[in-house]
Amino acid sequence: MRRLLHRRTSVPAGPGAGGVARVDSRTKDLTKRLKAGDVAIINHLDIDRVSAEALVACHPSAVVNAAPSTSGRYPNVGPEILLAAGIPLLDAVGPDVMSAVAEGSHVHVDGDALYSGDTVVARGVHQTPETVALAMDEARSGLAEQIEAFAANTMEYLRKDRDLLLDGIGVPEIRTRIDGRHALIVVRGYHYKEDLRTLRPYIREYRPVMIGVDGGGDAVLDAGYDLDMVVGDMDSVSDKTLRSGAEIVVHAYRDGRAPGRERVEALGVTPVIFPAAGTSEDVAMLLADDKGASLIVAVGTHATLVEFLDKGRAGMASTFLTRLRVGSKLVDAKGVSRLYRQRISNWQLAVLVLAGLFALGVALASTSSGQTLFALVGGRANDIVTVVVDAVRGLLGGGP
Repeated sequence: MRRLLHRRTSVPAGPGAGGVARVDSRTKDLTKRLKAGDVAIINHLDIDRVSAEALVACHPSAVVNAAPSTSGRYPNVGPEILLAAGIPLLDAVGPDVMSAVAEGSHVHVDGDALYSGDTVVARGVHQTPETVALAMDEARSGLAEQIEAFAANTMEYLRKDRDLLLDGIGVPEIRTRIDGRHALIVVRGYHYKEDLRTLRPYIREYRPVMIGVDGGGDAVLDAGYDLDMVVGDMDSVSDKTLRSGAEIVVHAYRDGRAPGRERVEALGVTPVIFPAAGTSEDVAMLLADDKGASLIVAVGTHATLVEFLDKGRAGMASTFLTRLRVGSKLVDAKGVSRLYRQRISNWQLAVLVLAGLFALGVALASTSSGQTLFALVGGRANDIVTVVVDAVRGLLGGGP
């Protein structure tokens, strides 16, 4: 891996993608302050789809990654998404860039180098569609090892949390009433925004318990719905959502440590603590199931092996077992927006309706009954206009 070159270069910076540097090792924190035209400097091994889409939504001029954007563990699609959006990606420049570039300074990318003025502060791999495609091919060959590791992690989770998983032992009491109702669990995962829009008629009719997993709570409120509960370690949810009145369930480690508890209590909110070894979306599903939800609808959650690996956590193996535990109650709505897309736009439908009404009017006008009807309607319309005009004149003090 190429390292930082803290040296002066006589080569001019030249043309390239530049802007204000935004530096953060946590991509999801960086995107909260990243603006269009900024240069995102991250330290993200294996950029996943959700992180890439969040970066693209901010419209940065370039992305500089201290770590390899594709390590070869599995075929992650993040780099492809960035390049498809026309965002230059300078890859594997080394971790020292995180301290070498100051937040708010002006930098730019040219070729395989990151410049501050005329000084090269980092060099790496300038990714292209060809280099990313080659890395993806190599990563696909390593999936067998990841499947073996995934299976081992699944058995480890079963050993640690079998009482919770099989018998529901350790599920805390909550004030939110779930028994007999549908529960809609929202995770900020693939296509969650589109799916929430598609599910609007279902939400309006069934009024499910709305549960947001960490930043999924923000997604629920942003979509215009009332939020009943937030579940997670509280590292990616806003203060506004935590103060919204929704019940807060902090996901804690099995030993009782709950890093998110202090933040919630500092906002004047008393949380429920749920110790579990799995992920926060597992906790939300197990909680809804244990409290009697008749149906659990999941939006944005992880369902496939590549999605589990994309999350980058060994603990994602727990989600596989959690889904088996919840069983037939679970309906995975992730990607439902891709199942059906309206092919006729609203304005096309309006034109079609107007054309039909016009054709009906022409048909009626060609018959004696239709002509009589139009005469009656026209006379009635004239009477209404006369009444309105007289009333307006009366209000204005005018005479007849």
